[in-house]
Amino acid sequence: MKQIINTPNAPQPIGPYNQSVAFNGMLFVSGQIAIDPATGELVLDSIEAETHRVLQNLRAILEAAGSGLEKVLKATVFVKDMNQFGRINAVYGEYFKPEFAPARETVQVSELPKFVNIEISVVAIIH
Repeated sequence: MKQIINTPNAPQPIGPYNQSVAFNGMLFVSGQIAIDPATGELVLDSIEAETHRVLQNLRAILEAAGSGLEKVLKATVFVKDMNQFGRINAVYGEYFKPEFAPARETVQVSELPKFVNIEISVVAIIH
């Protein structure tokens, strides 16, 4: 049976979806953008700050489900400008060390929710 997992430590959904859904030892985490859950404000100071906030939001959801960044199997990164890839990747590497780095794709898109520059979703194992 699927289990809905939401946490106040990450931004609340802005549509008809949940932060994450657990099923059969797997956790499917919805795409996260750089909303600070404490203020509800977007963090858009730089692509680095934005990426940090996105990854912090993902980590909060993973931890609420009993998982963690080291248990992420797959990440999907959506970016508005592929020219920022190197800067995004540098921050991403602070959270996903090589020995735990998940499979990943990075895709450039024309727009993202709230007109942010990056959104990341992940699939992880629980326990």
